Amino acid sequence: MSKKLLWPLLALAVVTTLLTFDVLAAKADHVVVVKSKREMTLYQGDNPLKTYHIALGGNPKGHKQQEGDQRTPEGTYTLDYVKEDSAFYRSMHVSYPNAEDKANAKAKGVSPGGFIMVHGQRNWLGWLAPIAQRFNWTNGCVAITNDEMDEFLSLVPVGTPITIRWQ
Repeated sequence: MSKKLLWPLLALAVVTTLLTFDVLAAKADHVVVVKSKREMTLYQGDNPLKTYHIALGGNPKGHKQQEGDQRTPEGTYTLDYVKEDSAFYRSMHVSYPNAEDKANAKAKGVSPGGFIMVHGQRNWLGWLAPIAQRFNWTNGCVAITNDEMDEFLSLVPVGTPITIRWQ
């Protein structure tokens, strides 16, 4: 191989390796859930990294008003900790309720609810994900498959903002 051809090929290999490393090292700095589309997209800046098909609660339209209403809250919250020991395969907590949510619930004389998570499938039932993910089956959480949950946790650091909206 001639030296004239070797250097461009070597440069191409180095650039390709660096770009691949950059993609693999990419972490989300914002998560957006669009409930009407049943989609959750991870972003780094304005660039989408990954989009997941999600399951929500049985009554997904509108902002969560009270405990037990089967709704996922709407607004911007923080993904504030990872929970490994629950009834669902791995999860990350959404910082709902905030002060406004608590005040609104108090004015109505109800509990705002809480413990909203992005999580995988119910323990021991992950094999049902191809069927379960076709329906809204949570109590107001955001559900993805177990494999997707592993990927989500590798891409989304604790402290990442999450915006949840209908459209």
